[in-house]
Amino acid sequence: MLQTIIYDLGGVLIDWNPMYVYKNYFNTKEDLNFFFTNICTAEWNEEQDGGRSIEEANRLLITQYPEWEKAIRDYYERWPEMIKGALKESVDLLYSIKSSNHFKLYALTNWSAETFPIAKERFEFLSWFDGILVSGEEKTRKPFDDFYIKLLTQYGIEKDTTVFIDDNLRNIEAARKLGIPSIHFKEATALHEELKKMDSRFNDIMI
Repeated sequence: MLQTIIYDLGGVLIDWNPMYVYKNYFNTKEDLNFFFTNICTAEWNEEQDGGRSIEEANRLLITQYPEWEKAIRDYYERWPEMIKGALKESVDLLYSIKSSNHFKLYALTNWSAETFPIAKERFEFLSWFDGILVSGEEKTRKPFDDFYIKLLTQYGIEKDTTVFIDDNLRNIEAARKLGIPSIHFKEATALHEELKKMDSRFNDIMI
């Protein structure tokens, strides 16, 4: 039987996407593609998730691409606009799980330490967790082993009675290699069905 559920946040409970800012930001689709392929790349963003400061991140790119300075700065200056809101069905399921009092709930999230307070202020459900590890605060991130291990160690979590939920398959595969049972999140109803397979008590937990 499960004792612990570990959630990712972005893409599972929170709808975050840079396209909410940049979809119509540039004059051409070519500029949009160039910007995210060569400048504010996923890899660049992950360095902030891993603890690099926004100031340093901006300086690095503006030095290389000075003509793109406004677009670069807007990535974090307009970062709150990238959060559309909560994923309602997922949060409803989380609420039902929390209300059942059967499970400990933790979050393991790749998130800049400088922007996570915005999410904490906006989303009351983040207070439902028994603990949250934020990559930017810990100076490491998924899929690196030490981030998962720190959560397990800090809260005395037993892998055999735990399930980890993430929308990023890379992070799921890393967790599974560590022996953490995991579910690749796609949408809330499918997650609920997978949880039912793991523990019959989820039959009584509704979305």
